[in-house]
Amino acid sequence: MTMQYSRPLTLDEATTLAARPDTVIMAGGTSVNAGGGSSGVTAVDLQALNLAGIESLGAFIRIGAMTRLQALVESDLVPFTLRDLARREAPSTIRNAATVGGTVGAADPESELLAGLLAFGAVVTLARVGSTTDHALDDILHDPGLISQAIMTSVTIPTTGVAAAERTGRTPMDRPIVMVVAHRGAAEAVRMAVTGVAHVPVVVDPERIKDLDPPSDFRGSPDYRRHLATVLADRVLTAVTESDPE
Repeated sequence: MTMQYSRPLTLDEATTLAARPDTVIMAGGTSVNAGGGSSGVTAVDLQALNLAGIESLGAFIRIGAMTRLQALVESDLVPFTLRDLARREAPSTIRNAATVGGTVGAADPESELLAGLLAFGAVVTLARVGSTTDHALDDILHDPGLISQAIMTSVTIPTTGVAAAERTGRTPMDRPIVMVVAHRGAAEAVRMAVTGVAHVPVVVDPERIKDLDPPSDFRGSPDYRRHLATVLADRVLTAVTESDPE
């Protein structure tokens, strides 16, 4: 495999490159999955584009796709629960390189930050040649083809409401076996997301937790993971229902 490198200076140039079938997008550079094959591959580095930053939109914030995870940790505009989940996502050395868009694109099944964004009902904006579209993060995680040949430009979330997260791991610093996060907005509706029970973090109806069919690995069987999800869901539901949304 031969890899070429391109660092576009404009979004139009980046979307044109992204439309090619041999292109892989590189955000923070902490991981690039170019795949195999004998044909050439072009890595499109987005670091020269103006896609970083956190902007207040009243009851929402828009997070640029190239915003580093450490910027989430340090921003007073970001709800506290998401700041904490961003901090837990990776060591500080990685957080200073990894980006929000790269985290979404990687779709790590154990990503606490992705689960938090899901619970907050995150909307992802994608740019293609001649068009811009918005998609629920939940849809993108279940259909990765939605981001094919596109440039992720931002993620938008609400800042109102109350949220809580609980997790169980082998050690306090280990990645969780199962993690549950819930957000309750001003309209009183609760949205819950869970890691460790599917191939990606998923939104789960609080009433259907016991219907989950988790995978198993050396850390726990499906029954054990289902039990953890049930216990942790009860805790976060209690936390968000007993607090007043802002």
